[in-house]
Amino acid sequence: MVKFLHSWRQDPLLSGVVKNSSYLFSSSAFSIVLGILQGIFAARLLGATNYGVLAATVIPFASNVNRLLSFRMSEFVVKYLGQYLEEGKKERAASIVKAAGLVEAVTSILAYLVMLALTPLAARLIAHNPTTAPIFALYGLVLVTSITYETATGVLQATRRFNRIAQINLTQNIVTVVMIFIAYVLKGDIYWVMLAYLAGKALACLVLYITALRQLGRELGSGWFHAPLQLRGDWKELSSFAVSTNLHATVNLVVRDSETLLVGALRSTTEGGYFRIALGVINLVSLPIEPFISTTYAEISRTVAQKEWKLTRRLLKRVSAITGLWTLVSGGALALTGYWLVPLLYGAEFRPAYPALLLLLVGYGFANFLNWNRSLLLALGMPVFPLKVSAVVGSVKTVLTFLLVPGLGYVAEAAILSGYFVGSIGTNAWRGWREIERKERLASLEESYAPAE
Repeated sequence: MVKFLHSWRQDPLLSGVVKNSSYLFSSSAFSIVLGILQGIFAARLLGATNYGVLAATVIPFASNVNRLLSFRMSEFVVKYLGQYLEEGKKERAASIVKAAGLVEAVTSILAYLVMLALTPLAARLIAHNPTTAPIFALYGLVLVTSITYETATGVLQATRRFNRIAQINLTQNIVTVVMIFIAYVLKGDIYWVMLAYLAGKALACLVLYITALRQLGRELGSGWFHAPLQLRGDWKELSSFAVSTNLHATVNLVVRDSETLLVGALRSTTEGGYFRIALGVINLVSLPIEPFISTTYAEISRTVAQKEWKLTRRLLKRVSAITGLWTLVSGGALALTGYWLVPLLYGAEFRPAYPALLLLLVGYGFANFLNWNRSLLLALGMPVFPLKVSAVVGSVKTVLTFLLVPGLGYVAEAAILSGYFVGSIGTNAWRGWREIERKERLASLEESYAPAE
């Protein structure tokens, strides 16, 4: 056992992932506490219905409009900026960052304009209250403040500045929880809470942009922004990767990230609030895992590029062992205490969130265990496969939602969402693992047939 643990400590790949994840994990640990405090104060101040309007309707609506129209540039930047920095092609790397930032900026502004146009419809059909339209419009400003958020995040991830990302995320949560607490003490209304979320996000974005620009100056030189966009290269590959990751985000928007909106529209904002509380409590289990996704992706991309297949498989196994153990312990504790914990924290009127919480633990627990499933496929140059899987499994999930949720409510949606996670993530992980084994066999055959020197 001692020898086994020693081998893990001496694993440079795993050590790199754990070290970089620890920065984000420490921030996530505080973010869990701060996020819970935000939810507690907001839920107790606003009540189930108004909390459902803001946290389960307005905020996810703005986020989903942005995801619908913007590209998932962080993954694009991580893959290609990291690749060109490794190859010493700094001018090419600068061109990639410029292109990503410009595309994201244009789509962010477009997203805000679209959201403004859809605001009256969303207030009437989703929030079931036309008077909430100004809240949608005001919070939509977050799309403008996040104008190049994905690109800047990708820059810091590609250059392994995960500690700075962690610090920025923590700052955002501190600002938000302090402002919500002030609103709670002064007995403010839904506008006070909405402005707290908006202010925290705006400050985090500003600091992120400044940090990313400084990092680019260190890596690429002070004149990096003057690099031309029309550099020679495989733009077909680049555009295919960017479009496929964007389409994947769009599919996720429909089949995974619109749960509270769907519950609110098909049932009520109150049930949407229950579902949002259940998702918030799930953060106790899932947030510590999220740092592993971005840090593991960076290491997987490197080992795959170097064709180190055994190292890749070993890394994935060990990451799954760590995240699986955490999920088993924390998920089990949450299942045992959740029935009393939810009303204790949020108030007795939110106890109905507990059944949804239990069902969501199954799906999110599975996602935690195989958190590397999509990252592996992206690193292998297979961005279209997870898109197809999400589209097929998600179509089934969406049909079930519209058939069952109107009659059975938010608990049915929790079961359907967990089923979606198990089906889609399991398929992605199986395909990626099989591809690694195939490439490893081919490499062995090539070595066996190579002429001796």
